[in-house]
Amino acid sequence: MTRMQWQQLLDPTRLNDKPSGSEREIGRSPFHKDFDRIVFAGSFRRLGRKTQVHPLTENDHIHTRLTHSLEVGCVGRSLGMIVGEQLADHLPSWIAPADMGVIVQAACLGHDIGNPPFGHAGEYAIRDWFTSAVHNGSGLLDDLDEIERADLLTYEGNAQGFRTVTQIEYNQFRGGMRLTMPTLGAMLKYPWTVESASQSGKFGAYQSEKRMLAEVADSLGLLRTGDWSWCRHPLAWLVEAADDICYALLDLEDGLEMGILRYQEVADILTHIAGAPPEGYERMEREGVSQRRRIAALRGAAMERAVNEVADAFVEHEQELLHGRLEDDLLDLCHPDLGWGVSEAKKTARERIFRNARKAKMEIGAHTTLGLLLETFIGAAHELHHTGQSSYKHQRVLMLIGENTPLAQWPLYDSYRRMLDFIGGMTDHYAVDLAQEMGGRLRGE
Repeated sequence: MTRMQWQQLLDPTRLNDKPSGSEREIGRSPFHKDFDRIVFAGSFRRLGRKTQVHPLTENDHIHTRLTHSLEVGCVGRSLGMIVGEQLADHLPSWIAPADMGVIVQAACLGHDIGNPPFGHAGEYAIRDWFTSAVHNGSGLLDDLDEIERADLLTYEGNAQGFRTVTQIEYNQFRGGMRLTMPTLGAMLKYPWTVESASQSGKFGAYQSEKRMLAEVADSLGLLRTGDWSWCRHPLAWLVEAADDICYALLDLEDGLEMGILRYQEVADILTHIAGAPPEGYERMEREGVSQRRRIAALRGAAMERAVNEVADAFVEHEQELLHGRLEDDLLDLCHPDLGWGVSEAKKTARERIFRNARKAKMEIGAHTTLGLLLETFIGAAHELHHTGQSSYKHQRVLMLIGENTPLAQWPLYDSYRRMLDFIGGMTDHYAVDLAQEMGGRLRGE
């Protein structure tokens, strides 16, 4: 087969569960259940204390991973519903536009659920620590095969997210959230393992979940591109576009809120993306309405244009998506003004926000914090695996893991994965507090 089929791409069978069929409950579809399961998950709730861009900020208006995910979900729902309306004649009879919207929305809510503390800085810190462990002759990775080492050397939030929803949450290591295949497919921005990772190191499933990845891909009819590699589910392109729209525009808003950017430069970019100021904007200026409210109006207009154009681009390129041949991001296929505006927003964030001195200092602290935690927990797992017992210190360390404490007879890779589940699931604040306490800063009750 050289073309994916909507009938198969939207089949509501659940991973690790009995088929749900196409029957709808009163009031909600199987995909609404997916949405609910993600919203009520502890790993989703903890995103409220994880970094989006600015670590450990005291400003309540700055985005966290939770508020970012909720906003991406709103944009994704709109994209899915518009596409569902326009492609209604191409879709299975049991799929309504609202179902398309909630599939994309649920996938958007879960797209960052595997991010470690401190966001992307946390990913880099974990990768750097394992790379140093190889170079300094610690022996911590000596007993792992080449692919297992590659997994650890390239800690990937997307792969951890897939592990979270398929293994860790709810039915722990007995099926996870048991989401539908379409929601999982839409979440898989990189439906391949580390063997097929791009130059940036991006991939969507660890070795521990590669069989589940294959099951999802085969169930959906994703086109195979390699031994452990498939093309994206078409709806994954909408999830990516929703994420791009939100972080490009809302990073600017955060930069303005923190005094890193000037009002006019943010307003100019948003106006360019929107095409024109929204109705009533000039009145807001005359009446001295606050900058925060004026920027919100501009951002709303910019998002509306972006959503409509991305949805149109998806419909226009439906056949390329179904054949697995689309190479450009959907935003790149929109009006040049929109593409320029989003690129300019990303460039401004990259050059001004990401290089901000406060952010740099906090990220150095994140490296130190995660380095101490990794040294402690990975060291405890390594000792247990090699000696069958633990020193007093490592006994106390493993107590913190609780029911997920590895056993001495487990493969070392599996033990390390459990340690990384624990560390990756921490919030920024918990990671800092635990590292400081382990470093000797003790506090009473």
